[in-house]
Amino acid sequence: MTHRVDIWHNILWSKYKGAVFSDLHRQSVRAGMDVRFFQIAETENDRVALGAVDLAYHKYPYRLMVRGSYQGISAARLAGILFWATLTSPAELVVLAGYHKMEYWAQLLAARLTGKRVMVFCDSTYHDRPRGNFRDLLKGWFFRSCHGYFCYGQRSKGYLLSYGAPDERVFTRCQAAALPRDYDPSRALDRRLAFLAEGKPPVILYVGRLAPEKNLFVLLEAFQSLLAVRPDCTLKLVGDGPDRAALEAAAARRELGGKVVFAGPRNGSDLWQEYVKASCLVLPSVSEPWGLVVNEALAHGCPVVVSERCGCVPELVLEGETGYAFAPDSAEQLCDSINRLLSLDDGAQIARNCLELMDGFTPRVAAAGIISGLRAVMER
Repeated sequence: MTHRVDIWHNILWSKYKGAVFSDLHRQSVRAGMDVRFFQIAETENDRVALGAVDLAYHKYPYRLMVRGSYQGISAARLAGILFWATLTSPAELVVLAGYHKMEYWAQLLAARLTGKRVMVFCDSTYHDRPRGNFRDLLKGWFFRSCHGYFCYGQRSKGYLLSYGAPDERVFTRCQAAALPRDYDPSRALDRRLAFLAEGKPPVILYVGRLAPEKNLFVLLEAFQSLLAVRPDCTLKLVGDGPDRAALEAAAARRELGGKVVFAGPRNGSDLWQEYVKASCLVLPSVSEPWGLVVNEALAHGCPVVVSERCGCVPELVLEGETGYAFAPDSAEQLCDSINRLLSLDDGAQIARNCLELMDGFTPRVAAAGIISGLRAVMER
């Protein structure tokens, strides 16, 4: 029997989802599943500054519902479009892109009206979306109406379990970074070891949006303290966003001069080289469901210093082996964590640790996890 499945995602901009869905498409064909993919919109307003949609990672058939930005269409109209698409679909299982928007509720209703089973992607954690308000009742009802769940890791699984999701229906490790299409771990290690052998001054790297939730003003404060003990360091901020002008002004007030580099957005080989040449990646966010830049850095042998609020910490931040975690409200802790990482003796072994860990977080592994979850729910 061929199982028919619809899988929905919010924006085509997400390269990582393209990488996972491409592998998922190949595996679903081998598994005898008829899986259709739907992308709701091309991008979102806050992603435009980070670059255009890169279709090179989307090697699978998909249907795009809305041209342009997700915010370019009213929620009511979008809910109507997605409700009808789900209501008239021949699929027996629908995987929703999320739970927190009107259109997802519309799809849930359409699926239940037509007897379809429902699964949902959930990347939320306690830190990202804390509980304790009236919307918890609605979330609980939504999750209890689903037959299965895909999430990033332990923290998002714990979030789902707190709403009554059955443990055996929660499937983790369903994401992976979109790495270079010719990526090879052994070559990545060679490049990293060659960089370490050059013995260049430390570069502290940040990659992402320059936005309030990224906590970059604390990073500037920590970096200023770090310069007192490591005056040869440079902080490089890769990305763009609403806080850029304020961050530039703050760096000037702290008289950091050329020690802080605002590099703007980077994509493709330019971005991968930033990881290769960085002493460590820092992700200081106060809200971060996972943090795929951590995957990207580790896949290039670059260790990480990550806020305890980031969902990836339990899986990816192995103390003293791949990096350190810190309290995001403490510039002192952040400074100390970076200094500890820079003080580790065997950079080559750290690089090997990073690459070995990432063997379990590839698109192939993520796709296999999704296939396993689809099969478990459909064959219950």
